[in-house]
Amino acid sequence: MIFNLLETASVPALPIVWFILATVLWLGYFFLEGFDYGVAMLIPILGKNDKDKRVIVNTIGPVWDGNEVWLLTAGGAMFAAFPGWYATLFSGLYLPLLLVLVGLILRGVAFEYRSKHPDSRYRTMLDWFAIIGSFLPSLVFGVGFANFVIGLPNDGLLWNGNFWGLFGPFALLGGVMLVVLFLVHGSAFIALKTKGVIHERAESFGAKFGSAATALVALFVLCQNIFWPANSEFGNLSIFAWIAGILAIVSIAAATFMIGKGRDGWGFILTGLSVVTLFVGIFVKMYGNLGFAQDESVAITERLNIVTAASSPTTLTIMTWAAVIFVPIVLAYQAWSYWVFSKRISTKNIPDEVSVVA
Repeated sequence: MIFNLLETASVPALPIVWFILATVLWLGYFFLEGFDYGVAMLIPILGKNDKDKRVIVNTIGPVWDGNEVWLLTAGGAMFAAFPGWYATLFSGLYLPLLLVLVGLILRGVAFEYRSKHPDSRYRTMLDWFAIIGSFLPSLVFGVGFANFVIGLPNDGLLWNGNFWGLFGPFALLGGVMLVVLFLVHGSAFIALKTKGVIHERAESFGAKFGSAATALVALFVLCQNIFWPANSEFGNLSIFAWIAGILAIVSIAAATFMIGKGRDGWGFILTGLSVVTLFVGIFVKMYGNLGFAQDESVAITERLNIVTAASSPTTLTIMTWAAVIFVPIVLAYQAWSYWVFSKRISTKNIPDEVSVVA
């Protein structure tokens, strides 16, 4: 019955279901990894000495690798449910995705090996690995999803653009906007997870840079919905894109206010809501055409879209039942892990280094 309600004249129900599920996975990734990226980029800004930096790293130490799994799950869902979409993106956009991979490797090495040696030069190098490894994915994803809003050029079923063509003004705005938004999201998480001087610095940073994030999100949302409204042959969804975008603006503005008032929980919830609703608006724009510009000279049956890129109904049916069974289990486990590591920490919880004689 649910499938029948979702099905339209132009799109079967199962591709719609899996576009929604893939969207949810990407939203989870950006919400969770967004504050991870922000925390890592804030290491040299909020951390004035090694103990400060260890506190900052420890706020995400138990959860960062679990958060990263959401990217693998989102990519896996795209591969299984929309192989045409996955193949075009992961082959045509090889260089941007390589930059993301390099960033993820750098930050993984940084978090795993930072505590293995007491030498300050070694730790400083790994801190920069974490910073660069978080900045690169944030920037690339911001630029990439801004290009999805514009519509990637294609010749029907294949992307035919070039690497440097991805860096237009709106795309660069998307990259800068996402980096700043993640910084504020990360500062809200640090404020929520710490006490003492780190807590105060995080609140101060979030209150100051929240205004910049609000302005950038507002500019992005206005440009998106004015110049590239969410309408296609699959339906006019502009009103939903506007609603999501306005919620993103209001949420980051309210988060800035709450952080400034010391309401850490509300500040973090609202920065996360801003991230989520911002990407809801982007995925609404991507619905149907999957972020590709449509050449009117190419027949609809030959274009890359939610119908032509989808797997067979049998594959999607099996995947749906698997998702119904396993997704709640994964969500319950991750919620439990956050509850276990929910206490605040400070420099008082960080022991002094013990010199090791070789």
